[in-house]
Amino acid sequence: MPAIEGIHHVTAIAGDPQENVTFYVGVMGMRLVKRSVNQDAPDTYHFFYADAAGHPGTDLTFFPWPDMPPGRRGVGLTVEVALAVPPGSLPFWAERLAAAGATVGEPTERFGERALPAADPHGLPLCLVETGDAREFTPWPASPVPAARQVRGLHGVRLLERDREATGQFLTGSLGFEAVGEEDGWHRFGLAGGGSGRTADVREVPDGARGSWGVGSVHHVAWRVPDAPTQLALRAGLAAAGRFPTEVIERFWFKSVYFKEPGGALFEVATDGPGFTADEDAATLGERLSLPPWLEPHRAEIERGLPPVTLPTP
Repeated sequence: MPAIEGIHHVTAIAGDPQENVTFYVGVMGMRLVKRSVNQDAPDTYHFFYADAAGHPGTDLTFFPWPDMPPGRRGVGLTVEVALAVPPGSLPFWAERLAAAGATVGEPTERFGERALPAADPHGLPLCLVETGDAREFTPWPASPVPAARQVRGLHGVRLLERDREATGQFLTGSLGFEAVGEEDGWHRFGLAGGGSGRTADVREVPDGARGSWGVGSVHHVAWRVPDAPTQLALRAGLAAAGRFPTEVIERFWFKSVYFKEPGGALFEVATDGPGFTADEDAATLGERLSLPPWLEPHRAEIERGLPPVTLPTP
């Protein structure tokens, strides 16, 4: 079975959409590269924040559902998103996040890397991790964060599980991970060759309560494959492994297959292309509501049902 190449994107659930945009663009300095809607529930936004070019592996995305109750941390969920930042930048980020009123923890070290736990305004657990690993990254000149300090992309994810062994065997046997090591109860799995954007940490909580989706929780983790043939081959392997993957779903900017890992966390396999410039010029990404062709005939109705949001002024 072909192996995945890293994280493609992570999708989380937010509260108020304007607060989400203000934080991720105005504070985190990420570019809103796609302002769209949840294709399965087009009465809500789907925001994609990434580097200037919208490279796969740099985008953290959100469904804003302000009327949903807070999520419950527990087993069977992805419980934290790590973002890659340049070496030596944690003091800058600690000061910046604190000044914005965000929850900021104490700097620590994880698997030899300096890390800063934090949370966004709606409670999503984040961790900024210093790394000098090579990444696909294009600085955003209009960002309020200097290019030398900007978020480089998604660094890794953390999951809580009742049975670490089952999830670990799936990661290594079906997705191409290798067991890397253990630290403070967290077991790290990395893709061959290692590197930023290619790890998943798993912690076993045998008697833990089941987690639930809600505001401030991760909805799913999407893993990268280069093209549709690789995705189909991986999907066949997932079916053979009893993971009941969906059929390939056309998302216009990429193709998706969804499935749950043995512990219950929702995963996706997404293709790298065609990318966010399939329907927008690179210079104006995210400035207007972008809809896939099959939703375009309903644009007026969709726009009427969405609250207005504005990008923060630099």
